[in-house]
Amino acid sequence: MAKYSTGDAGGGAGGSCELCGADDADLRTATVAGATLEVCGECAQHDESGGGSDDSDRSDRDRKRRAAQNTARIDDARTGDSTHWEKEGTDYEEDQLPYLVSDYGKELTAARQDAGLQLSELAAELDVEESDLLAIEQGRATQAGVGGSVVAKLEDFLDVELADE
Repeated sequence: MAKYSTGDAGGGAGGSCELCGADDADLRTATVAGATLEVCGECAQHDESGGGSDDSDRSDRDRKRRAAQNTARIDDARTGDSTHWEKEGTDYEEDQLPYLVSDYGKELTAARQDAGLQLSELAAELDVEESDLLAIEQGRATQAGVGGSVVAKLEDFLDVELADE
């Protein structure tokens, strides 16, 4: 299982892409969804750090949303299946993401819609990043680095069960 960056700048240890988990001796630094990661050549195409100044006037939220969508496409192309993320969880030291129920993204989407809220409204209400909520709804909570505190807030506010106890 790939280990995701926790902020340590451990140069080159491990040799696995922090985005897709592929073993690659030629890792490079890239910014994806606002995070600086060591990635393989295939994932390096999603590097946002070289973004042109034409996009500088777009909001940070829109940039993060596009990055999260690109990350989802990478995983969908690689596996087409997110069950391995739900079973294996994450390796965060703080705000650990719990094991999530199968189809947690669909559960959250249904609960949010039943509450009559748009994604942006729910994000504002809970004071969390909209990109985190989008990642959860798309079944990519682990890949996007969503913490357990976000899941707990969603469960409390929407009265929905996302964590597999």
